[in-house]
Amino acid sequence: MALGAVALLPWLIAAPLAALGETGELSSVVVTATRLAEESRDLPVSIDRIDAGTIRNGQLQVNLSESLMTVPGVSAQSRQNYAQDLQLSVRGFGARSSFGVRGVRLYSDGIPGTMPDGQGQFSQFDLGSASHIEVLRGPFSALYGNSSGGVIAIFTEDAEPGYSLGGKGEYGTFNTQRYAVKTTGDGGLVNYVVDASHFQTDGYRFHSDAERNLFNAKASGSLSDTSKLTLVANAVQTPFVQDPLGLTRAQLAADPTQAGVNAIAYNTRKSLAQEQLGAVYENHFSAADDFFASVYTGHRATTQFQAIPQATQQAAPLYPGGVIDLDRAYWGVDLHMTDQRTLGGMPLLLVAGVNYDDLAEARKGYLNFIGSELGVQGALRRDDANHVYDFDQYLQAQWDPAARWRVVAGVRNSLVDVTSHGHLAVFDAASSGVRYSAVNPVAGVTFRATDAINFYGSYGKGFETPTLNDLAYRSVDGSLPGLNLGLKPARSDHYEAGIKAGNGRVRANLAVFYIKTVDELAVLQNSGGRTVDQNIGETSRRGLELEADATWAGGFSGRFAYTYIRAVVAQPYFTCVAAPCNPLSNPTGPPPANYLPVAAGNFLPAVARNSVYLGLTWSYSPLGFSTTLETQGRGKIYADDRNTDAAAGYWVANWRAGFEQESTHWRFSEFARIDNLANRAYVGSVIVNEANSRFFEPAPGRTAYVMFNAALRN
Repeated sequence: MALGAVALLPWLIAAPLAALGETGELSSVVVTATRLAEESRDLPVSIDRIDAGTIRNGQLQVNLSESLMTVPGVSAQSRQNYAQDLQLSVRGFGARSSFGVRGVRLYSDGIPGTMPDGQGQFSQFDLGSASHIEVLRGPFSALYGNSSGGVIAIFTEDAEPGYSLGGKGEYGTFNTQRYAVKTTGDGGLVNYVVDASHFQTDGYRFHSDAERNLFNAKASGSLSDTSKLTLVANAVQTPFVQDPLGLTRAQLAADPTQAGVNAIAYNTRKSLAQEQLGAVYENHFSAADDFFASVYTGHRATTQFQAIPQATQQAAPLYPGGVIDLDRAYWGVDLHMTDQRTLGGMPLLLVAGVNYDDLAEARKGYLNFIGSELGVQGALRRDDANHVYDFDQYLQAQWDPAARWRVVAGVRNSLVDVTSHGHLAVFDAASSGVRYSAVNPVAGVTFRATDAINFYGSYGKGFETPTLNDLAYRSVDGSLPGLNLGLKPARSDHYEAGIKAGNGRVRANLAVFYIKTVDELAVLQNSGGRTVDQNIGETSRRGLELEADATWAGGFSGRFAYTYIRAVVAQPYFTCVAAPCNPLSNPTGPPPANYLPVAAGNFLPAVARNSVYLGLTWSYSPLGFSTTLETQGRGKIYADDRNTDAAAGYWVANWRAGFEQESTHWRFSEFARIDNLANRAYVGSVIVNEANSRFFEPAPGRTAYVMFNAALRN
């Protein structure tokens, strides 16, 4: 796959360049990476904006991976398992996470989807009402807090003037169904959008039924000539989604649709309920000064039934059980000022802010059996009260010292505090805590060589703390109760340089980067859905990201994205291959016999060296018709630190087409799509360092869907 991608590069670069001289215009890309709307080509950062058409036209609007597949540097793999989140990583950060999103900051309408410990969730992201998604990669993500890889932010649309009411229905393979209703309005005083949807599927694999209910609302209005208030509310519910678990290589070859070992016996599943409210206040004090304040609060309850055998739990008196019950209450506030002035007669932008986020977690563990009955909630074995808060201050400056130059710099001071108290005296009654801190500077410069070409370079430090889920277990076998407070935060240095080029018909970006990380957080062992983490030595990531967009005459347009990343171990370390897997008290000393070395030069698991996206769209306006043919390729990804097994690379092709009709009061659309046209068999994602080599989560063969939408407006 790697050789094929390299061989295609000359043609793929030349094709959009051939658009020069043709008709058609690409709209400018406006982003908010510096907390003010600016054109992305003028900023020394790698950032992409995905518009509403890409998010919704011919898309199921269920998984964020549908939209992110077009962005270089980002890997968003659907596990075909709605009990687990997407395997989401940016430049390799977050690839090891077995639960939620780690190493990447998430935002929805300015409200964080990432908790103060660094754990992120995007189940509340509503693609059906999104206006656009912004994806920031590289050094400047440090200005948003505890993350190393990047920032993904979704923004709800604003209503058009007047009022509308619409509905959408989808149906496809595996009895997949999605129904949505949306109403919008703008009467001058209040602009509002309300969207609600229901999704269900029988799933590709046995024991993978899923259901999700999602609600999202945004309302905004002017409080005065200079101030504005925006209110956001969202809720998501997934009532006991089935978890098919991972497969061994032998199981994968025999029947990729089967459920993993003990998934049926223990009825592995997860339920989730989350409600969140937020408010954003903006006040334009003057032509030069603006004040922004956001506050949010929410509640998230999760219950997960795992496949940990009854015998394992009975053999270890301190085992915290096979049912995890989490109840989280969280809130936060962000305040910042922007000031625009001149320095030396040239424009200067200053941003100064402070933010506080707070999370209170009640973590309980239960046996997953009562007597001989399996897959039920049994006796209480763990009862912890955990509290995490972060308190950060940040400062940014942007100055154009000359007409062709732009300098952007900033610094963020971060403090993350974790405390825990166990309520069960028999098992884990103790109070403990740990505090992490960092001062992370970033800086970058852009040189406008011509009206069509910009060069840039940037540097920054990254900071990634262990999440509560990383800290949750000190051993897989339960022999060590309490939190794994010996974990340290990962710290990284990011270097990046690039070129941004384009005119009205073609746009291309090239970025090269190098990242050195020390104390990287890695999976020591993963068993039955439970993970024990450790810090490893030094790792390095060297990579290249290339993307191009073009429009041609006759209604044709294209999109190309290529990523190369060499993510490797720079210092050898030891990993556990058989229980008991406890963090080493002396990492430099001789390891136990159940620990084996990971050599320098080994590739980081779940990170593909090469990935490619290529899409070609044709639109015919007189009929309201559009069709897209796209292909996606991914290189081999290793499943464990020792690189003993891997999921092979793949190429898949997808097609979608549809019609849109519009009258004075009605808007209709009808789309159809087919994924994996060639019906290829491949593995979509892996479970890193799974103790029983149940690494593989297979992707489905050919699937088909139809989508219908109708909206009435006045």
